[in-house]
Amino acid sequence: MRITDHLKEAEFASLEELSDRLGVSVSTVRRDVTALESGGRIRRTHGGARWQPGRSDEFAFTVRHSQSIREKEAIARACAELIQPGWTVILDAGSTVYQVARHLESKAPQIITNSLPVANLFSSAPNAEVVVSGGVIYPRLGVLVGPLAVQAFARAHADVAIMSASGLTAEGIFNSHSLLIDMQQAMIQSSEKVIFCLDHTKFDRRSLFFLTDLGNLDCVVTDWLAPESLLEDLRCMGIEVIRAPGPPG
Repeated sequence: MRITDHLKEAEFASLEELSDRLGVSVSTVRRDVTALESGGRIRRTHGGARWQPGRSDEFAFTVRHSQSIREKEAIARACAELIQPGWTVILDAGSTVYQVARHLESKAPQIITNSLPVANLFSSAPNAEVVVSGGVIYPRLGVLVGPLAVQAFARAHADVAIMSASGLTAEGIFNSHSLLIDMQQAMIQSSEKVIFCLDHTKFDRRSLFFLTDLGNLDCVVTDWLAPESLLEDLRCMGIEVIRAPGPPG
């Protein structure tokens, strides 16, 4: 795998990560990154590199927010019904999770999040207490990332984590951004119950980075188009599956 191939998928990677993946020394990666930067294809950052030109907007929050919106709204309503008043709820930065957040204010929850859109949503909500993780702002994803964010969730304790991902297969849950993996794993470890909200496009999809085994899931909330065969496999594992109803007719 070339440096550019990896950065097109991950968007950002440290020099050490690129060294491990390419099987070359960090100094070699540093020289290659410098050469690629001079060609205008990537931008060097402190200790790593970021993909710049021609990159897909697939991961941008504004783009994700507008995709499969009907399915996401149905999933959000179904998921919100699972949340008890006064619970402490971890919310990640997924666009479907944002839709869930829109239905939670009446339950007077305590929210812990690394999502800037979720934090903004509750900024004037009188019934919700919001704790925002520390970290570095990643504008395109609308998320706080880095060691401070991971540490915030590792020290938290929540009744439930409501989460998203890029893919679910029989192997487990996957995500497209390496920056989110450690943080989401800390969310899982800090929660009594773990709910993944995944629309049908995420099933049988293996993304770049492995997040967690299916055994760490308590519940999956999805839409009416999700494949029944995989949902039945989840049920056989003892995972609660909720399929949101489709539109009338």
